[in-house]
Amino acid sequence: MSGGTFADLLLRRSDDEHVALWCGEATWTWRRLIEEARARAVLMLDRRDDALPHVGVLLENTPEYVAWVYGAALARMTVVGINPTRRGSALRDDIRHTDCGLIVTDSTRRPVIEDLSLGLDPARLLVTDDAPYQREAVDARDADTDLPAPAPDDRLLLLFTSGSTGAPKAVVCTTGRLALIATGAVDSIGVREGDVFYQAMPMFHGNAIMANLAPAVALAAPVELRPRFSASQFLTDVRRHGATYFNYVGRSLAYVLATQERPDDRDNQLRLGFGTEASQRDRAEFERRFGCALTESYGSSEGVISTYRPPGTPANSVGIPRPRPGSDVAVINADTGTECPPAQVDADGRLTNASEAIGEIVDRGGAPGFEGYYRNEGATVERLRDGWYWTGDLAYRDADGYLYFAGRSNDWLRVDSENFAAAPVEAILARYPGAVMVAVYATPDPRTGDEVMAAIELRPGAIFDAADFATFLASQPDLGTKWAPRFVRIVDAMPLTATNKVNKAPLRAAGWTADDVWWRSGPELKYEKLNEAERAAYRLAFATHDRSHLLLG
Repeated sequence: MSGGTFADLLLRRSDDEHVALWCGEATWTWRRLIEEARARAVLMLDRRDDALPHVGVLLENTPEYVAWVYGAALARMTVVGINPTRRGSALRDDIRHTDCGLIVTDSTRRPVIEDLSLGLDPARLLVTDDAPYQREAVDARDADTDLPAPAPDDRLLLLFTSGSTGAPKAVVCTTGRLALIATGAVDSIGVREGDVFYQAMPMFHGNAIMANLAPAVALAAPVELRPRFSASQFLTDVRRHGATYFNYVGRSLAYVLATQERPDDRDNQLRLGFGTEASQRDRAEFERRFGCALTESYGSSEGVISTYRPPGTPANSVGIPRPRPGSDVAVINADTGTECPPAQVDADGRLTNASEAIGEIVDRGGAPGFEGYYRNEGATVERLRDGWYWTGDLAYRDADGYLYFAGRSNDWLRVDSENFAAAPVEAILARYPGAVMVAVYATPDPRTGDEVMAAIELRPGAIFDAADFATFLASQPDLGTKWAPRFVRIVDAMPLTATNKVNKAPLRAAGWTADDVWWRSGPELKYEKLNEAERAAYRLAFATHDRSHLLLG
């Protein structure tokens, strides 16, 4: 990759005394932020281990987290955003897979790291709210250390995404690519000089960095950091410093809309929100209630295909592909390699030719922006089959070329905007006493993304005990916080393919409309038998949020 670097953008702010970050009672100017980033760069270089060269960060959204990311850009180092929803062996595998030889965390999360038995020297676990670390950070600010000159191809970030096999997949983002994302945000997102940014999405996720922090550097925009998202505090937060822009994922909008509406909700400075996977109904309701326009798109951390919504885009569409030289985006039948026909819908808007129209989103022009997956050549090659870029995401197109997102292919699930594979969840559920075979798959959420559904075949004579199953789940230390099934289906015999592999297609098709389905209606691990009244109410929720087309059963 040629051109400038993210470090170049940062260094332009070295003498800027305007506000860069607010976080609680803390205020950092751009000058201080760059100074603190430089100090973290010194700490990284002092502890660099060529065998384990990367820095894993497990923190909430804080100026400290930002300083480590920006410090990595200055030091030609790489930061791995550790996903705090992961647990046990899955989290340990993430850290080992990405060669993290230095871990940055705080005293609250320190036990999570120590319980993993990573074998790291204690000096390679930095605890940011401990006095020794704070003294070392002060000393590093005064250190006379020459930092290396950055190059655009320097690997800056490893951002975890999902994989159908369950193997870790960490997307590479170089400092050159992040610089292009930052400077291109005026056109791609619509932010502009004078905007005040609000950032509450978790920073291990590409949404937070690519749709907020990076553009803020390019525009010298101040950012209010929220340590973690809070729907009840959203309006208070954006009013505090007059935020004009925020980034989101679909679930966060739903949580905000679930708060009590007030007559003064529109008393705010917000003009623009940018995100993904919010339903058309939620977007319209948010704009009505808060007076803020929302821009919705399709995109991924891999950075190949993204969409935008020009005037006249149908409400449920994610828009049309953003043009780039050589790009040729199509919806492809993965079995035949041919382009899927346009969607056909009936008078009620239901897709009538789903089996023919839904295919995988593919760029037949290749993937010049894709920088690969770290230490996963197989996954990288799979993305680039036959010289095309295969997203693994499903969609259909209408006769005018507008794209409609239709979920993840194979065994991917996306819950609360977190991607994960079914295999690790299946491995946990397979421990359940009495289980002969387990299948985990996605079923659409009525508002945004997916819900986790599991099918379980029990041993002959075994009876499903909902309370016992909930107790079992609660006792699993490696169960990710998004992994507990929303629906559990008990099957007499698991459907199998001709090669005796679990055939999930009929399971997905039936979803929660099948017999003998149990569910939890709220966040608690409490399951009850799904009755017909609840099925009807759930189906109505899909209609309310204009997502009935996702129901296959």
